[in-house]
This record gives sequence, structure tokens and C-alpha cells, in this order.
Amino acid sequence: MSSATSAEKNAYTVAMQNFELAADALQLDEDVRNMIRYPERILCVNVPVRMDNGKIECFQGYRVQHNTARGPAKGGIRFHPDVTLDEVKALSTWMTWKCAVVNIPYGGGKGGVACDPKRMSLGEIERLTRRYTASILPIIGPGQDIPAPDVYTNPQIMAWIMDTYSMTRGHLVTGVVTGKPLALGGSLGRNEATGRGTFITTEAAAQHLRIPLKGAKVVVQGFGNAGSVTAHLLDGAQADVIAVSDSRGCIYAKDGLHIPKLMLHKERTGTVLGFPGAEQITEDEMLSLDCDILVPAALENMIHAGNAGKIKAKIIAEAANGPITPEADKILEERGIFVIPDILCNAGGVTVSYFEWVQNETHLQWDLAEVNMRLEKVMRTAFTEVLEIHLESKVSMRTAAHMLAIQRVVEATRLRGLYP
Repeated sequence: MSSATSAEKNAYTVAMQNFELAADALQLDEDVRNMIRYPERILCVNVPVRMDNGKIECFQGYRVQHNTARGPAKGGIRFHPDVTLDEVKALSTWMTWKCAVVNIPYGGGKGGVACDPKRMSLGEIERLTRRYTASILPIIGPGQDIPAPDVYTNPQIMAWIMDTYSMTRGHLVTGVVTGKPLALGGSLGRNEATGRGTFITTEAAAQHLRIPLKGAKVVVQGFGNAGSVTAHLLDGAQADVIAVSDSRGCIYAKDGLHIPKLMLHKERTGTVLGFPGAEQITEDEMLSLDCDILVPAALENMIHAGNAGKIKAKIIAEAANGPITPEADKILEERGIFVIPDILCNAGGVTVSYFEWVQNETHLQWDLAEVNMRLEKVMRTAFTEVLEIHLESKVSMRTAAHMLAIQRVVEATRLRGLYP
């Protein structure tokens, strides 16, 4: 079997499987499961946009609020041709658990528009963004639902969302989105937060397993924002990053890649390929390299039943959302590979988004040292709490993370009761 099955490929099916595993371990009754299993609110919108050629094109958009028992919904908006409702439902579900596992007062939300921004002009993207924002206006706000950047969205798009929302309120509302430009209330440290959180949890896992980071061999699949920042921080800790990949291919250097130079090369050429002193290899070859740490920082379902048996890493740090299928999870667990699950590993991004929102709501600006210090404390505390459940309950780290998160959502749900 060389690729993920169709059942594995459906992200929402995977999200539900992981939920049921943890709910079973917690022995949750069916009433409570029903209250927290399904999204609270799903908004599907038709987004008409006048294109540069004068014609109107319609795009399908979504905003899903999975759970708001612990606070406003929180989650990114992605612009991608493959956006589907099931994907957005799955991502909003993961956001609920992600916020709960790091114990920030948010629930889970997610949004998306099925479009190809690479084929659109900046003006078309702005008109799409503002029209989509206008369509979801009734359900977003600093105390309701706070969007953020995701795949193919960025600080400029967040600025347009904030401006559109603010114009309807008659005054500036910075707290309606996070991931904004610094000039409009963005937070220092936000851009590298996902990678920094991945690094902090990887360092904690290495300490737990008594693997020194100095000289550890690292493979990073996906050299975008999260992957490149993780690689850079691991390189700074004197680990040897021996292979990286992007959407165009994979490169390898047995003695380690010069990460700062590679980041400049990628910025200049748009790809990691052609980096001096590195050889090109296939993705299968990269995933089966002898290494200590593997960081999947690309897309969902990259590690599946067909390749999980070939992985030689001791630690897998999920910088991406859902990079390991449930079937691959079982194989990796049987082989004793330590997996830092996505809802813990890559929660640095939403944690610093929370910090941005707090700064906006209190009209303060923290310096970078304070942001990074607070992030380190949150991530290390969450890692320790998940590790304790993993060791005490003898469950996988993924199930342990879900158990911690679900317990917190259940407690809030029970305390609030059922209205009316």
C-alpha cells in the first residue's frame, strides 16, 4: 500500500476517530460526547467577486465554529482550490482541542474559500477577502470568533478583514483578527510562533528521551514558515539538519545543510532545489533517512500505512496539521517512535495569536522577549501535562493530548449546563 486510503484522506473522519479514541479512554458518556463532538455552527456562503476582466465569478466560502464552551472561536482562514466543508470542519475541531491543550480561553473555528490565489491579482484577492468578510460578519467579532492567517492568507489579508469589519462598526476594531501587520496591532513573534512552539516541544521531547540536540540528525518535510523556523532554531541548537523538502522536491547533505544560507536561497529562488552542496533525493528516500528527529511541516496525510514502516526517526514533531494517518499512528506506536501530536506541537501559532488578542484588548504592546518567554512557559507546561497522561494512562501522546483537551472542554460544558 503506497498511499493513504480514501477513508484516511478525509480529514473530518480522522478528527472524529481521534476524538472517539480519547473519549473512550476518558469513559465519556454519550450525552456529553454529543454536546462536544459536532460543530456548533456552520456557515456556507457564496462569494461573488468582480474580476479584473469585468466578469463576476462566484466562489464557495465557509466558516465553521466547532465549540465555544471555553471562549470565542479561534482559527485561520485558508484560500486554496481544494478547500471543502469537511476539511474546514476537521480543522475547526482540531482548533478546539489545540486551544484547550495549551489552556488558552478559546474554542475552535476555521474558515476557507475554494479559490486559487496564485491565479488571481492582488485586487481580485482584496475584493474576494472583503466580500467573504462581509458574508461572515454576523458571526465574527473579538468576543465571538477571531480569524487568523492560514494557507495562502497573510497579514495583508488580515488587515483587509479587520478594515471591512471596522467600517461596519464605525470605529477601529483591532481584536477581530490576529496575525495582522505590526502597524495595525500585530504581535512581535507571531510569524515564527508555530516553528518556535515546534522547537520548544521537540527540545522537551529530546530531554525526556535523553537525546542530545547537539549533533542530532534532523529531517524537515516542508520548508515553509513553520518548517524553516523550526529548522533554523534546531540548527541554532547545534542539531544537524540533513534533509529538507518543499513542494518542488527534496535535498540532502549527509553532514548537514547550512540553514541560514538555505533560507536565503529559498527566498531568492522560490525553492530549496539547486542549493550548493546538496543532492536531490525523492520524498520516499527522505522519509526513510536514518535520523533522530523528523518534522513533517507540509500537508495532511504525508505519513501513511505505505511509508510509516520505513521511518527511522526517534521523534516525530508534527508541525503540520494531521500529517500522520490513524493507520500510520498505530505502526509508529508499535515501533516505539515518539510522536509529538499536532494539537500540542504546532500550537505556538494560536498561543501567540492569543497574546496578540490580549495586547489588542488591553491596548498594550509586549516586546519580543516577553512574547517568547510567555510562549515557552505555555508550551512547556502543556508538554509536561500531556506527557504525564501519556505515562500514567499508558496511551499514545496523541490520545493523551486529546484526553487533556477534551477533559477541559467537558468541564466547561458541564459547568455551563444546557440552555434553555
